[in-house]
Amino acid sequence: MRILLVEDDAALGDGLSRTLSDWGFDTTLAKTGSYAGSALMTQPYDLVILDLGLPDIDGREVLRQLRARKSVIPVLILTARDALNDRVSGLELGADDYMTKPFELRELEARVRALLRRSHGGFNHDIRFGALTLDTRNQQISANDMPMALPPREYGVLEALLLSSGRVVSKDNIAQRLAAHAEELADNAIEVYVHRLRKRLEPLGINIRTLRGLGYLLEKSQDE
Repeated sequence: MRILLVEDDAALGDGLSRTLSDWGFDTTLAKTGSYAGSALMTQPYDLVILDLGLPDIDGREVLRQLRARKSVIPVLILTARDALNDRVSGLELGADDYMTKPFELRELEARVRALLRRSHGGFNHDIRFGALTLDTRNQQISANDMPMALPPREYGVLEALLLSSGRVVSKDNIAQRLAAHAEELADNAIEVYVHRLRKRLEPLGINIRTLRGLGYLLEKSQDE
């Protein structure tokens, strides 16, 4: 599941991005309304978490433009504006939910998952690719329904690939996910983890293809 987080506060945005990743979501952080608008026109997302007080254009304008394009992506407004008129205006413009800051992370997670379940007809936290299953809630990967014992960084690489299965994942994207939870990576670290994972996945009929200059793509072996 891919989430676009639109938040201009650097500390809050970075913290929420890490938290959303911990919950199993592939998260893009947009710090301006212009960037958010461009991202929404060029990339598929399952949910938008939208601040209203952005430095360039008001978050309500981002929402208005999104709905003008007939997009039905769920939008959760997360803002410091707690006046009744602000809440009513946001919902009338097409927001699906409205939360005010400060907020509790447990409530945010519950609302995010509720919106995703509603829009995807019962999201069950599992992502399947061939013999692999990623349980996004419990952060566990299984092969043929048996848990895989993976070192943390190999897990992080495979998780990133499974979350974006069918799409190319850039080396920088993987590096950012790993660095968010550990010390800096060596220059060739990603290649090393991918090499190790290829050996683990080969018996399962799954391959990690390298696309030069673009990144990595999880795919089923041709003989499968």
